[in-house]
Amino acid sequence: MNELSFQYPSWYILLCVLLGLLYAVGLYYNDRTFREQSGRLNWLLGGLRFLLATFLSILLLSPFLKSFTSQTQKPIVILAQDASESVASGLSEDQRAAFENDMTELAEDLSKDYEVQRLAFGERVREEFDFNFEDKISNTSDVFNYINDLYSNENVGAVLIASDGIYNEGSNPLYVNSNISAPIFTIALGDTTIKKDVYLKRTFLNRIAYLNDRFVVQADVAASNAVGTRTTLSVFKVSGSGTQKLDERIIPITSDDFFKTEEFILDANQAGVQRYRLVLSTVPDEATTANNVKDIFIDVLDARQKILLLANSPHPDLSALKQSITDNKNYEVEIAFADKFTGGLKEFDFVILHQLPSSSHNIAPVLNTLKQDKIPHFFIIGSQTDLNRFNTAQGILSIRGDGRNYDEVVGKTNPLFSLFTIEEEISRDLLNFAPMSAPFGEYSLNESAEVLMYQRIGRIDMNSRPLLLFGEENNTKIGILCAEGVWKWRLFDYLQNQNHDIINELIGKSVQYVSVKEDKRRFRVTPEKNIFNENENILFDAELYNNSYELINEPDVNMTIIDSEGKEFDFVFNKTDRAYTLDANKLPEGNYTFRSSVNVGGEQLSYNGQFSIQPIQLELFQTTADHRLLRLISEKYGGQFVRPDQISGLPQVLEELGTVKPVIYQTAQTRSVINLRWIFFLLLLLLATEWGLRRYFGGY
Repeated sequence: MNELSFQYPSWYILLCVLLGLLYAVGLYYNDRTFREQSGRLNWLLGGLRFLLATFLSILLLSPFLKSFTSQTQKPIVILAQDASESVASGLSEDQRAAFENDMTELAEDLSKDYEVQRLAFGERVREEFDFNFEDKISNTSDVFNYINDLYSNENVGAVLIASDGIYNEGSNPLYVNSNISAPIFTIALGDTTIKKDVYLKRTFLNRIAYLNDRFVVQADVAASNAVGTRTTLSVFKVSGSGTQKLDERIIPITSDDFFKTEEFILDANQAGVQRYRLVLSTVPDEATTANNVKDIFIDVLDARQKILLLANSPHPDLSALKQSITDNKNYEVEIAFADKFTGGLKEFDFVILHQLPSSSHNIAPVLNTLKQDKIPHFFIIGSQTDLNRFNTAQGILSIRGDGRNYDEVVGKTNPLFSLFTIEEEISRDLLNFAPMSAPFGEYSLNESAEVLMYQRIGRIDMNSRPLLLFGEENNTKIGILCAEGVWKWRLFDYLQNQNHDIINELIGKSVQYVSVKEDKRRFRVTPEKNIFNENENILFDAELYNNSYELINEPDVNMTIIDSEGKEFDFVFNKTDRAYTLDANKLPEGNYTFRSSVNVGGEQLSYNGQFSIQPIQLELFQTTADHRLLRLISEKYGGQFVRPDQISGLPQVLEELGTVKPVIYQTAQTRSVINLRWIFFLLLLLLATEWGLRRYFGGY
């Protein structure tokens, strides 16, 4: 359908007609050129000129054509099917086959009148059904988010979700913030019968422990319909040579809906990824024993850095520094005072010197040891610091002052600092922190120093006076804080934000930069993590450096992964822009070692490591279907709760619902009339006809 419109009032057309008429009359009314011809010839020529002038003047009004096209879109019906292991555990082989057949026929029947989208969900949402039921996780909320993201602007007529109502990852699907306006029908799968069963519901532990520390494992033990019985919870350490029982607890079951939390304290006496197994003994007539066993993994690190906080005298900064540093479990802090410290510095990885050297303690032996053994260290300058001795102790910063006058300063972040990053929000907040006390004097920086923060006094930025800076001297990293009062910043941080995140990040990153030991190995392989889940791909990154420590990736990097039984899997890394990457796909659960090698210019470089893969047992610990949740979802979204034997009747239910209707989309297209080709040819025809007639009858 086309519609003609004008940019000017439509009555202007009358003026165009009048203009054409006047033009034609003026040209031909008294014209005697064709007096010997028929009198009708002037009328014909005048009519042609009238039409031409009228059309041209109308085109000056910029008319345009609106054309409308209509398109009918079928309503979308989304079929989402739960593909997790818990669904399969509640269905017999015959029921699984019948369900697969019913869902396939339902999709085919609905596709006659609707656009059908098939989805499967569990660990993730994907297109097409999946009747293998091998997903280790049930994340029902994910399918709601998927539909909301992909179909929020589409004509979704209905959503049909076939599930047992069990979810063990993600949020409760009933409370997902969804914009789905279509009715949701739930198809109830699984068995709601509560069977006699004892099971390990959940376990809690830190994923990282440190060698020779102790760590806590908590286990939630649950039982249903097993009152009057008792079970034994045992914890084993699993290694290549077998299992070793570490502890056990006898648990009487005192109710049909039983729950109890047991706690074990274990020793981390071996470095690396360690595997432990929690086992519940069976009770008579127990429905399933698959959920009586749970394996847990913990990464025992032998990498905790020891930090010495050596001070001139007691000061509130010491406690503030220790609390901020030990927020990172990789650090262990020991506080000592210069007049009583008799230990050796070699056992420490990093030393913080608070208001040292001072007039009463020049700590020359300490400074000499730090330089000789290349131990990274950090100076904190305060009112007790002897500035002359400080200037002699290092060559990064020199302060000329009497040591008696101090300014109240805050920190202004240097935008050109490049050693590590500080969030812009933190840099902004630091300007409002309580001031620290910095010595007044003339500051001179070594060219190698990098300043993280300059001093600000009131509203004046003192860009010649650093507050926090870093440098390197004799291949030893050094940090300097030119003020005391860290405790004020820690208290102010909590006062403003109810946490210590800002001061912890500032001190943590400063300590990490100065104390970190640079890895000089030319070939490194890094797994994405030390402990993978069995449904995750095993990913590695590798870096190779030449003798000038420039990244290269010309030679091939080979890797062999070995499982606990000695079986080997060989791989070759893929090359990226300047490094390497490897996706080893999925591997069975267990402990693995790997060895990788590369040949560079005839030199063989190698790197070895280990990782573990832990089983995902979430689907085993709750096998009783939750149909109540499915009913609530259907009620919330205006759908219905149906059972598997009612699947075939769903097309009729949707038809009777009356809300699943197609949508007609109308599109308008606007074109200028002057761009129509036939207009050009019409005007050309009028001109040519008039010219031809005049020529024929001797008018030219």
